[in-house]
Amino acid sequence: MPGEPARIGIFGGTFDPIHTGHIEAAEAVYRLLGLDRMLLVVANEPWQKEGIRPVTPAEDRYAMVEAATEGRPELEPSRIEIERGGPSYTVDTVNELLSRDPSSELIVVVGADVVADLPTWKDEPTLRKIVTLAVVDRPGSVVVDSPPGWRSVSVPVVPFDVSSTELRTRLEADLPVDGLVPDAVIHCIRRRGLYATGR
Repeated sequence: MPGEPARIGIFGGTFDPIHTGHIEAAEAVYRLLGLDRMLLVVANEPWQKEGIRPVTPAEDRYAMVEAATEGRPELEPSRIEIERGGPSYTVDTVNELLSRDPSSELIVVVGADVVADLPTWKDEPTLRKIVTLAVVDRPGSVVVDSPPGWRSVSVPVVPFDVSSTELRTRLEADLPVDGLVPDAVIHCIRRRGLYATGR
């Protein structure tokens, strides 16, 4: 409605690679919460993975997200964290979006398995005051209570029990990922020779 604050979803991730589960979760949150925009925010340097494993370059991961959102106008790939540079923290992204549109209502999308880790996030006390969490129920996750001090809503999604880690393993072994990764993303991976593919 004219004059009402924009309701913007923020679905941040490494997206290494983005897969069908990510897309279905983003679309479910967008639809069920009646959002105006859903940003798929590609992490520049994902701080949770630093020093744990090699991460595909941000530009390649952004290209995969672009490919995944082709023909899906409700989903917007976002470079906000890549352009800011350095480690990617949700609170910095939220503050930047609010500086652009202070009236907007921001909804941060997380998996149920992430809720227990929220206290480790940068400036968590500030973040929980200024956003609403959309907690996506993932297969195999124990049902979690609303995190204390946060505004949150639970969003059920169709079960999708494949992780990006498993997909990287399959891609590196040259095993098929059809149905698990959007076709346009598979083409992007092959074209860029990611995950030791394109041999």
